[in-house]
Amino acid sequence: MPWHKSLLVRLLLTTIAIAVVSVGATAWLAVQTTTRAIQEERGQVLSDDTDILRQLSGFAATHADWNGVQSSVRVLSHTMGRRIALVAEDGRTIADSAAPGTALPARASATVDPLNTDTYTEPGAQLAGIDPRAVGPYLLPAAERAQVKALAHKRLTCVRAYMSGGSVRQLPSGRSVVILYGGEASVPSECADGALSTPTRTEQKALDELSSLTAPCLSLDGEKERAATPPTGIGSDFVPGSTTATDAPGRRPGGGRQTQKCLDDARRTQLDPYVAPRARLYLGALGQQPPGFDLSPANKARIVGVAGLVLVVTVAMTTVVAIRLVRPLRALTAAAQQPPQRHTRVAVTTKDETGYLAAAFNDLTARRQQLEAQRKAMVSDIAHELRTPLTNIRGWLEVTRDGLLEPDPDLIASLHDEALLLQHIIDDLQDLAAADAGTLALHRECVRADDLVAQTVSAHRTRAASSDIRLRTRAAPGLSLDADPVRMRQVLGNLTSNALRHTPAGGTVTLTARQAGELAVLTVEDTGSGITAEDLPHVFERFWRAEKSRSRSTGGSGLGLSIVRQFVEAHQGTVTVDSEPGKGCVFTIRLPRAHHADRRTP
Repeated sequence: MPWHKSLLVRLLLTTIAIAVVSVGATAWLAVQTTTRAIQEERGQVLSDDTDILRQLSGFAATHADWNGVQSSVRVLSHTMGRRIALVAEDGRTIADSAAPGTALPARASATVDPLNTDTYTEPGAQLAGIDPRAVGPYLLPAAERAQVKALAHKRLTCVRAYMSGGSVRQLPSGRSVVILYGGEASVPSECADGALSTPTRTEQKALDELSSLTAPCLSLDGEKERAATPPTGIGSDFVPGSTTATDAPGRRPGGGRQTQKCLDDARRTQLDPYVAPRARLYLGALGQQPPGFDLSPANKARIVGVAGLVLVVTVAMTTVVAIRLVRPLRALTAAAQQPPQRHTRVAVTTKDETGYLAAAFNDLTARRQQLEAQRKAMVSDIAHELRTPLTNIRGWLEVTRDGLLEPDPDLIASLHDEALLLQHIIDDLQDLAAADAGTLALHRECVRADDLVAQTVSAHRTRAASSDIRLRTRAAPGLSLDADPVRMRQVLGNLTSNALRHTPAGGTVTLTARQAGELAVLTVEDTGSGITAEDLPHVFERFWRAEKSRSRSTGGSGLGLSIVRQFVEAHQGTVTVDSEPGKGCVFTIRLPRAHHADRRTP
């Protein structure tokens, strides 16, 4: 059977294909989902940590100390699902969302300092790194807030008359500014009256303080002229949180990087009394639980989708293979359930194990049909074989009873011959029935082959002489068989009788016994008419004769060769026949050789 036609190979390939698809899909899904979930989780954690830092920095920017931060820390911890701890520079715990005594994480996540913020992650932070919410002395009172707000709305009304418009936004210090739409850089000249950008009294006071704080730094750096005169251009665009100065009348002072550094240091010095002291921020898992992530709805949907696809593919492939496997099996089942007399066959559509099973089923059906025909023929043959002698016996007895014939010795001898024939047929049938049922009794012993051949020739010598047929023997000395001597004499007797019956006068029948390895080979060869090639397969069938007319002109009941085969097979041997029409037949018997032979002198 070709390997690609094998049912086992196809099942293995199907299983491997399903496993590969399942494992591949699972691995791909796991990698994609895990990667995406980790990325999302990392991004979410980073966003949450940045938001925590932003809110705590805003608290520090708007409070002179950390009093009251504990409640804010607890709210943030509950909202973000993170442990939050603030520790002062001297190691004192300012606030902690965990229970007292809980160890801090290995290292701090960030430093909360509104005067030195991260300009890359803090939205709205200025280049100076100062939290825009740290306004300190720039915080406007209510009256000034209202005044500046009114100026901002007036400016916005003017802008809308010339441009696409904008909006008013209030800065952390309370100052209102106009935000232009459409990305415009400055307001129209008709609206730039300078009123909105002019510092209020509170802002001017803080700006003057900033100028005085900047002067010593510039003087130390050798810029004496700038030290003698405070830097010009410090206006509302220096107000903390102000990111847009659309019509500022002044400009930032020149002088390069050193001047800018002096201004930044002065601003920190100015704002320092108004903000909370520097503190370290520790972030960790809430409740000391190991960090993890939850699958998003999209990832869950992706998992369900891929799992469903794999399931569908698996079910589809399994269904296709199962249907292809079950269809011929159902056909075999349906054929086997048909009545025996119909001898139903199935179509062989494949060349795999199922196809071979279908072919074997068809062969079995053909053999059963053949056996059924042989059984019917045997019953008919038995009736015919028994009817003939019984008819003869009945006829002669009726004639004698009616007084038409005297019971002389010849009549009695004829009736005796017919009775012997009936007895012979019945004995043969009984032997065949015992062999078929496996109850044939064999009395094995060590039998010398030359003695067996000699006894057979002696029993048939008279008949051979009367028919002018020569009987010859060739037996190897010392060859012994492990067999039942009575049954083996019957086997050789039947073969010899059959050979004499079909050998014409002047012919020869030869019995030989030789050794072939571990086998003893007995042959009966004649020079008779032979058997045609089409009849050779039927030689050992019951009641088969070469003559199709059922006549008894050559004698025999048609059971002799069947008995030969049954007896030889009962001895674990084989019997075969070779023949050519007109050249005679050769019957060959192969039996196991006996290893404990009788060592009598031949």
